[in-house]
Amino acid sequence: MVALAQNFSIDVATFAHEDTGKLASDLREALADPVFSGLVPNNQDLKTIVSNVPWFAHAFLKLHLGFRRNGERLHALDQRYADGEESAPQGVLMPYEEVRDFLHYRSNYFAPLDEAAERLAEDTFGSVAARPDALASYLFGEHKIRIEFKPVEPQSRFMRQLDRKARVLWLREGIDPSSATFLMAQQIGLLEQADAIEAIVAAANFRSADAAAITRLALANYYAGAVLMPYERFLDAARKARYDAERLCFTFGTSFEQVGHRFSTLQRPNAKGVPFYFVRFDRAGNIIKRHSSTRFQFARFGGTCPLWNVHEAFEAPGRTLVQIAEMPDGVRYICVARAMAKSGGSHLAPSRHYALGIGCELSHANDVVYADLLDVKSTPVVPIGVSCRICERHECPQRAVPPIDRALTVDPDRREFVPFRFS
Repeated sequence: MVALAQNFSIDVATFAHEDTGKLASDLREALADPVFSGLVPNNQDLKTIVSNVPWFAHAFLKLHLGFRRNGERLHALDQRYADGEESAPQGVLMPYEEVRDFLHYRSNYFAPLDEAAERLAEDTFGSVAARPDALASYLFGEHKIRIEFKPVEPQSRFMRQLDRKARVLWLREGIDPSSATFLMAQQIGLLEQADAIEAIVAAANFRSADAAAITRLALANYYAGAVLMPYERFLDAARKARYDAERLCFTFGTSFEQVGHRFSTLQRPNAKGVPFYFVRFDRAGNIIKRHSSTRFQFARFGGTCPLWNVHEAFEAPGRTLVQIAEMPDGVRYICVARAMAKSGGSHLAPSRHYALGIGCELSHANDVVYADLLDVKSTPVVPIGVSCRICERHECPQRAVPPIDRALTVDPDRREFVPFRFS
């Protein structure tokens, strides 16, 4: 092979059956799991393995994936205990949980939709942000659909409705401009990207029709975000602004939530942004949305760590909170949290209150503006976990319940902040 390469000026990599560099990188990532703590892989050894025994590398990765899935089952067991449903059948996922897993394992990036959205944005809106009037003109020009605003009662939950017969997209009267543009872009996605969305849903092979229906809307939302914040232009602006979400809101006419979600999708091959997680909570601590291109571990439902600053955001409306947090696997994150209130458009309409969280690994501190006011070397690091029921931290003063797989030790002659210890 070497002789042929020399005589015919052929790159020897042409004969490779797969990208050994990618396989070695996957091995290195798997070996970074805390279960292999203390093992520092040698790059040359990894290259030797993937070059000489690639079947072993693939087998190792499958074994590690099985190990991680067992961890996911522990999360599910945690939720069954929390709901008092110890007898719930194992391996059964609720539709929303199934969709969340699907988005997570796809790194929340869908090339066909992202690229189509970018083409539409550049061809239609050029280098300016997509404004409501421009999107309304596009919908009418391409699909003969008019935009009308519908007066509703204060208690109504109505947001949008497409009247196919009258060719009208009704939006709630009084809706804020960023939400209006998003809903129009979402409608464009549902109309123009139906085939691409259906292909993604079909390939996912969901266990329920409900999960497939939820995913169709999630992918339309994904497309809408990509139209309002085209990939290359948004990534360039994010890098220049050092991922300052507030500045990017003004640049693209979007909300903090939309920008945070877009951060989590910047995973285009050969043009990746800083990997971010994005999460939205309600006051009860329930996770309403979660997307991530990081290693950050989420609780599937409620009961997240009370030391995570996203809970503190409700106590500091109008402020952006920044925290350095360390997960049980030893990875440290810059965690940004901000409270948000959405008006119902009337004094009689109940406002909706949420907390938004975005974050990235501390190793990217030089790339993000939120680390500028922190002394990375001296700022206290807050140890947080996923959920008390699976967290193994002994010294946490906020622990609510013990880990589900640990034996309790209760000493009647001694009292601490937490009235028990565990093995």
